[in-house]
Amino acid sequence: MLAKTPRGTEDILPKQSRIWQYIEGQLADIFSLFGYKEIRTPMFEETELFQRGIGEATDIVEKEMYTFDDRAGRSLTLRPEGTAPVVRSYLQHKLYGEPQPVKVYYLGPMFRYERPQAGRSRQFHQYGAEALGTQDPATDAEMIAIPVELYHRLGLHALQVEINSIGCPECRGEYRDYLIATLEPRMEQLCSDCQRRLQRNPLRVLDCKNETCNMAKVGLRPIVEFLCRECSDHFGQVQAYLDLLRIPYVINHNLVRGFDYYTKTVFEIIYSELGAQSAIAGGGRYDGLIEECGGPSVPAVGFAAGMERLILTLEHIGWEPPIAGAIDVFIAGVGETRSAVVELAFRLRRAGWATEMDYGDRSLRAQMKAAHRLNAAWTIIVGEDELRHAQAVVRHMASGRQELVPLANMEVYLRKAKDTGCQGTKE
Repeated sequence: MLAKTPRGTEDILPKQSRIWQYIEGQLADIFSLFGYKEIRTPMFEETELFQRGIGEATDIVEKEMYTFDDRAGRSLTLRPEGTAPVVRSYLQHKLYGEPQPVKVYYLGPMFRYERPQAGRSRQFHQYGAEALGTQDPATDAEMIAIPVELYHRLGLHALQVEINSIGCPECRGEYRDYLIATLEPRMEQLCSDCQRRLQRNPLRVLDCKNETCNMAKVGLRPIVEFLCRECSDHFGQVQAYLDLLRIPYVINHNLVRGFDYYTKTVFEIIYSELGAQSAIAGGGRYDGLIEECGGPSVPAVGFAAGMERLILTLEHIGWEPPIAGAIDVFIAGVGETRSAVVELAFRLRRAGWATEMDYGDRSLRAQMKAAHRLNAAWTIIVGEDELRHAQAVVRHMASGRQELVPLANMEVYLRKAKDTGCQGTKE
């Protein structure tokens, strides 16, 4: 029986990888424009990091983490998200002693044991950014602006930005008590998950999409009515900055996000045509997480988004990457010219030309078909007669024009042809 990828994982094949590479290049460019530097953290961490950081009452920690004991009996977990590892690195390497804020971005695989479906896998790839050491509301708006800028570059404009504030531990505690007192009499209307959450993490009830839970939530006062003066002012400034940047948004009073570490601003970016998987980015402020992980009291804010879901969204609108995926040169050998073909191919590659050659001793006709299939700009035909005179035929594939070129001058000829648009003489 042939081996297959584990359930919830998939291969990224060469035809797909060029799409990933293009998007990754756009990401790196945008993050650089906003002043973010890349950070790379391990794919597994000590389990306690996620228990403390994400929250033991969250679905991720309770149901979805890939946790195992190593040979020394230490409990380790494949990272289910990117923020907690960044915070651990920030503390371990004492980055809080450097000029603040520390602005970093990441891109890599994450792991959650979920029911696989479109846009949701057990191994998925996430990109995100964190600004640590600042409570400026402008960075909250920046975390929204970065993915919006990316999506606009890629042709995604039918977006909806949803924002909310869930306050700080002080004002949120009052709202927590209000939710419990209000929803306990309606307990029978809540789903089993929300019944369990009500005492441990009642804000998560707001995020539930179950129809009976929605009925139970009718008439609830929004959390913004419970915000303290500082949190209310902060939320107002975030909105003012979004207005200044001309980023439309709506306030979603039920938006709380799935992690316990969030404070004040939370947000999601929605592409509604995807249905159940419509959230294509999300994040918020987490002013208490660094202290919760054993460090000083340092404010921070970030966002994260899934690559697979972004690509699914782009497929939905029929997007194609603006890259040809072509090669510069295909070298076709005729007769006993193999050594010359290999030498020329490696010479052109060292000079910066994307070059392919035949590896199957095929006929010239078959090699020309391969050059067309690879969308080569030029084909160099090395025949025995030409080789005796240290020459080769160079054919411009789009026009069919060709000419004899000395092998020693090949790099110079190709550079001049590319710079001037010279296509040789008609065959």
